[in-house]
Amino acid sequence: MKILHLSDIHIGSGFCHGRVNPATGLNTRLEDFVKTLSLCIDRAIADHVDLVLFGGDAFPNATPAPYVQEAFANQFRRLVDADIPTVLLVGNHDQHSQGLGGASLNIYRTLGVPGFVVGDTLTTHRLSTQKGDVQIITLPWLTRSTLMTRQETQGSSLAEVNQLLTDRLEVVIEGEIRRLDPNLPTVLLAHLMADNATLGAERLLAVGKGFTLPLSLLTRPCFDYVALGHVHKHQNLNKSNDPPVIYPGSIERVDFSEEKEDKGYVMIDLEKGKVNWEFCPLPVRTFRTIEIDLSKQDDPQKALLKGIAKYDIQDNVVRLIYKLRSEQLDLIDNSSLHQALSTAHTYTIQAELVSQLAKPRIPELTASSSIDPMSALKTYLNNREDLKEIMPSMLEAAQNLLTDDEGICLVPQGGK
Repeated sequence: MKILHLSDIHIGSGFCHGRVNPATGLNTRLEDFVKTLSLCIDRAIADHVDLVLFGGDAFPNATPAPYVQEAFANQFRRLVDADIPTVLLVGNHDQHSQGLGGASLNIYRTLGVPGFVVGDTLTTHRLSTQKGDVQIITLPWLTRSTLMTRQETQGSSLAEVNQLLTDRLEVVIEGEIRRLDPNLPTVLLAHLMADNATLGAERLLAVGKGFTLPLSLLTRPCFDYVALGHVHKHQNLNKSNDPPVIYPGSIERVDFSEEKEDKGYVMIDLEKGKVNWEFCPLPVRTFRTIEIDLSKQDDPQKALLKGIAKYDIQDNVVRLIYKLRSEQLDLIDNSSLHQALSTAHTYTIQAELVSQLAKPRIPELTASSSIDPMSALKTYLNNREDLKEIMPSMLEAAQNLLTDDEGICLVPQGGK
């Protein structure tokens, strides 16, 4: 059977990187997210997939604006119309109050949307598709409070708590495994942080709310495919591919931390004991950082415009960062910068002053050098243009200290 696996839609994110479309009144980044989601749904319908698996985090938070919810629902409604079963897993961003107040996706179960299964508990779902039945174990985002009480964790280290949580979760998963039909293909659909995953924008999103699980918990022989969500960078955690443990990644760039990541979804051909999968990149909007150091330029304005001109920034989300000295500030014409960046979708400009105190080390004054104090001072002053005028008086004062105050140690203890 054919399965489409996508995750971390986060529709409604990144409005700060967009602008209002005057024709629709919507933020252009919302329109970007809807466009990429629609491409995923287009593929599912065009290829007549038998099942769609969503790995969690539909929205940036559990209380999205109504028009954002509508944009999400309009796309997934197309799967209902195409009679394609869909499993919506609950991620950490879909939960209210760390899972204690329900989830934003539960409305699809309440309304009884045909063919839709909401995975907000750790349980096994047996689904009928046009190519036969399949078993989906749903493992939504879990917090420590899901499996343990505060009293049980009191006085324990973080490592001890994580180990106890993992042990308890392993028992629960083992219970689900024992109830599986060994003749049916099986997929684990989970929203979690695996211990060997390469992290991106999500690295700080769940601090203190979840825990990291070992890969060994996921690579069970009974699983034909492990469909994950939460990590925004596409990757296969199990190099043996038995079973594949796949993060499809997010479908759009959330911020500049994902500037160099490909975005997309995964297409799967699944049968019992055999699986093939393929990552399918999506054409998403380019994020581009331009960094230019002007601190040593005689004409910083010219160098800055020349640096910008090296890049094709048409319709990009651009972040310009340039470094300069304080005395160069008046040499930068901001109106020219805005003109140079005008073809970008949106842009930000950030000027950073180079500290005049952060100068390169003087080789002669390294810790291993045996230079005497007066010679060291002369070497230092010779490299400080701003102290040239007072250099004679400083050297005289230093000589007086060396001559008159014999009790003062000018060499660090242990020196020679």
